[in-house]
Amino acid sequence: MSRAVTWQGLEEWLAEHSRVDLWDAGVAASGVQLGVEPQPYRLDYHLDAPSDWITRRLDVDASGAGWRRSLVLEHDGAGAWTIDGERAPELDGALDCDLAFSPLTNFMPMRRHGLHEAAGSHDFAMAWVSVPDLAVHRSPQRYEQLRPGVVRFTSLDSDFTADLELDADGLVVRYPRLAERVAG
Repeated sequence: MSRAVTWQGLEEWLAEHSRVDLWDAGVAASGVQLGVEPQPYRLDYHLDAPSDWITRRLDVDASGAGWRRSLVLEHDGAGAWTIDGERAPELDGALDCDLAFSPLTNFMPMRRHGLHEAAGSHDFAMAWVSVPDLAVHRSPQRYEQLRPGVVRFTSLDSDFTADLELDADGLVVRYPRLAERVAG
């Protein structure tokens, strides 16, 4: 199933549009994100999580006035990562990427554990990509279903929490303080 999904920012000017291809146990998505914080930027990405909802590859290109950056983040399927072809042992054990300001990348861990439908709580290590500098950091996170269609996201290395509203597929409809879906 293919979907076109668009979000708008809630507290900062932000827009994201993604074409999402869903399978029984995976997803591929290509999209664009536009933002103005911390500086105006355009970000193009392609995400590939073809089996077990585990990220295999995230390609990102970011650009702004007088600058351009790119990133290739790859996962071997067993927990090892590379950043632009270089081994990244600080990310070992993480199964998912998390692209800053994007409601899309919360999808994989929630879907893998059925949290959009079933009760539960799981802690994850994420390969978090900051935007627009494209630096990659390990980010410990928790996802806990509060009720069907609502999952609490908690950053385990800060005091940030948000109750994510999801559709029947597990895609974010509303991410408080970040974005809400306007189409798709």
